Amino acid sequence: MCEEGHCNGLPLFKENDFCELMAMSHCSGLLSTAAKVNLLVLVVSAVFSWSSLSDRVPEFALTKIEESDIKDDSGKEPATEDEADPEDLEVFYPTHQWQTLHPGQAVPAGSHVRLNLQTGEREAKLSDSENGKSGMGEEKRRKRLGKMDIDSNSFTSQELKKALAKMKESEKTERMAHEEEVRKKFRPIEELKEEFEKLNVKLETDYEIMVKLIGKFNSSASTLDEKVAALYDLEYYVHQVDNAKDFLSLGGLQLVINGLNSTEAVLKEHAAFVLGAALSSNPKVQIEAIEGGALQKLLVILATEQPLAVKKKALFALSSMLRHFPYAQQQFLKLGGLQVLRNLFREKGMEALYIRVVTLLYDLIMEKMLLEDSQNGDQMEEKIQQYRQVKLVPAVVEQDWCVIVSNLLAMPEHDTREKVLKTVSVLMAFCKERYQDDQSLGTTLSLLRREYEELAAEEQREGDKDGYFSELLGSVNTIIQELRSK
Repeated sequence: MCEEGHCNGLPLFKENDFCELMAMSHCSGLLSTAAKVNLLVLVVSAVFSWSSLSDRVPEFALTKIEESDIKDDSGKEPATEDEADPEDLEVFYPTHQWQTLHPGQAVPAGSHVRLNLQTGEREAKLSDSENGKSGMGEEKRRKRLGKMDIDSNSFTSQELKKALAKMKESEKTERMAHEEEVRKKFRPIEELKEEFEKLNVKLETDYEIMVKLIGKFNSSASTLDEKVAALYDLEYYVHQVDNAKDFLSLGGLQLVINGLNSTEAVLKEHAAFVLGAALSSNPKVQIEAIEGGALQKLLVILATEQPLAVKKKALFALSSMLRHFPYAQQQFLKLGGLQVLRNLFREKGMEALYIRVVTLLYDLIMEKMLLEDSQNGDQMEEKIQQYRQVKLVPAVVEQDWCVIVSNLLAMPEHDTREKVLKTVSVLMAFCKERYQDDQSLGTTLSLLRREYEELAAEEQREGDKDGYFSELLGSVNTIIQELRSK
């Protein structure tokens, strides 16, 4: 506490007091030497006391760093930036001149702050070091400070809410613009239907289309061309499994099977084509077809004199029925189907069917072999039992299919030779003795090896080490080694 003339037990000297003391120190004629020393010590002590008090008592500080113990006019301590409400904080942009610092303003780091003793207000400006180093103008400095990464407390909640609202509004605008762009490119299905109805065009489902096509094919009022056109369109739709099932439920399958008895070759051809498309990988349709007598009718077409186009489609339908259907394979053998196919090799003009028949035999034999080599399960075991009842390989050997197949190696097409070589390799386990006794087969294989050695060497010179002809050469060499082994 400071009282009049004293502060914390020490005497207070005013400016006039110091002057009087100094004047007295010059009165050397009036004071003794000891008195002079005491007076000098007293003056030094007073100076140091005054200096320390000026550091501690805020009344003596002209400029100082902001302290939290400074009180405002009301007697209350002002809230610091950490204690202030984040919503009330504003950014203060300092310049090289002292500016009044309002309550609640956030001061950037590095700024110089003072308390103006005359006005009682806090003031701030840029530090002197920054003043000397930077030559930027005030406008540039404001722009730089505007890009500073300022603490999140510098923004009020209202400002953040407004910013988020603008972001959401921007996203909504972009989404609406995208939707509008899509609307311009594509039109609603309802609008298209209305326009089609105006043009007397109606969008129909596959089911509705098949109903009309079946009705047109079955109508006695339809001409031959209209019936053929209906079958042609039906073949496109029944390729799909679900459409084939609908085709069955609509009675179309039986109508097509009956169409195999038509006296018109073109109707037989397209009816067999539709039947084959519906049977492909569709067990439900396969069962209904064989129960509807489709197998017998197809074999009749193949066994009788018919145009090549009709027999092609009949063989296609037969292959679709037999694949992955052991019961149909068993019935095929009982009805003499293998003999019917063998007779095709004796007919003139049926060369285009040869490789198709060989491919069918190869697929049926491999289908059974792969199933037997697969892992056993309850469901798989039941299917294996069904295949064991199909005596296909013994019938193939008995009817001398071994020679029929090997003779096709003399054909000039490389694709045909490839399929025949695969079939011969599969039949080797059952026809080895027959092949070893066949001298013509040995001669044909030697010629093929010489031909494919040249073609494979040419491939390798072109940089293709594992080319097509190299694979064919490997197949030929494998068969020759099998025949030479005992």
